Amino acid sequence: MPQWLVYALLATFFAGLTSVLAKFGIKNINSDLGLAIRTAIVFLLVSLNALAWKASRDLSAVTTKTIIFLVISGITTSLSWIFYYRAIKIGSVSYVAAIDKGSIVLTILLSFWLLKEPVSPKLLIGAGFILVGMIILIWK
Repeated sequence: MPQWLVYALLATFFAGLTSVLAKFGIKNINSDLGLAIRTAIVFLLVSLNALAWKASRDLSAVTTKTIIFLVISGITTSLSWIFYYRAIKIGSVSYVAAIDKGSIVLTILLSFWLLKEPVSPKLLIGAGFILVGMIILIWK
């Protein structure tokens, strides 16, 4: 099994746990406070991980363009998490999580357009199923 697939499957496993644990965590508090606590832990663990893997040796490769894209990515991540936490606070985690995964369709489209990644029928069909599933969940 390729290493990227192992990492992707581990990410899927932990992401699945994240939403349910977060719903328990924000049960009696404001979703923004819960997100702030979670984000502080994320910052700590990601920083420790970067130190453990000696990521600082890559500092010389950091450019203005790198920083701009990572700052924009950080902003979009923050907005996504804020709205996600607000949604799971008042909605059903299973619905919110499934609808949130509709972002995969946007990611796939942007990866074709901006990153020039290859388009395959299998990928388009999979994205189509995700989109149909999201529409079914949203439909009244």
